[in-house]
Amino acid sequence: MSHRAIYTGSFDPITLGHLNVIERSSRLVDTLIVGIGTNIDKQPLFSADERAELVERVTRKLGNVEVRQFSGLAVQFVRDCGARVIIRGVRSLSDMDSEFTMTLANRKLDAGIETVFLMADEEFSHVSSSLLKQITPLAGDEELSRFVPRDIIPDLRAKLSERNE
Repeated sequence: MSHRAIYTGSFDPITLGHLNVIERSSRLVDTLIVGIGTNIDKQPLFSADERAELVERVTRKLGNVEVRQFSGLAVQFVRDCGARVIIRGVRSLSDMDSEFTMTLANRKLDAGIETVFLMADEEFSHVSSSLLKQITPLAGDEELSRFVPRDIIPDLRAKLSERNE
């Protein structure tokens, strides 16, 4: 039996914390599908296609990771992918509060889907996409490489420059 799990997020942009969870999750399952979703509460910096391309670029070396876009409920996406497990990365206790609420809601929507939480490695527990958008204009590439994969730094700088024009 093939073991497949889904890791969903907006990944706007993908951070080293996201990548850490992807790498660790990919070692636990036969196939990990990274689901690029849309957070309706946020105005995205990158389009869904751009976010998918960035995630594909930095996960290419992982042979069992697929990247797909989705809209709507994560549990429906999990079902559509033929999976029964959602992976969630947790950085802090405040993350745990919102993740716990979401997990309970997901169980009501589909009791057969399990959520597995992976704690962020300590060095990534403070990294968020929102923080990146704030510090990118002020930080050098070396500093940014502590938060995001080096491969996406030019994309991040270009997108923020576009936005500020």
